[in-house]
Amino acid sequence: MRVIAKKILRDFWESHSDSEQQLKAWYQETSKAEWSGPKQLKLEYPSASFLADNRVVFNIKGNHYRLIVRIKYDYQMVWIRFSGTHDEYDKINAKTI
Repeated sequence: MRVIAKKILRDFWESHSDSEQQLKAWYQETSKAEWSGPKQLKLEYPSASFLADNRVVFNIKGNHYRLIVRIKYDYQMVWIRFSGTHDEYDKINAKTI
């Protein structure tokens, strides 16, 4: 998968340093993945939540943080839409961000 907008991750881990290793690991794993659909992704990330419009919510660092991406499986593209704390996550609309 090609991951777009790594800067969102970098900006987040610069202010939440305890998330850096987990976000870097997620980025590396996702960059190497070749998911053809949600079923394959779910095998690798059982706790991932699926939303409308091919959006996926990942729990980061033991569910301390949330990461939202939008995936185009046919193009093998992942767009990072949001990385934040639970409080920040509660203030956004995960279906439209």
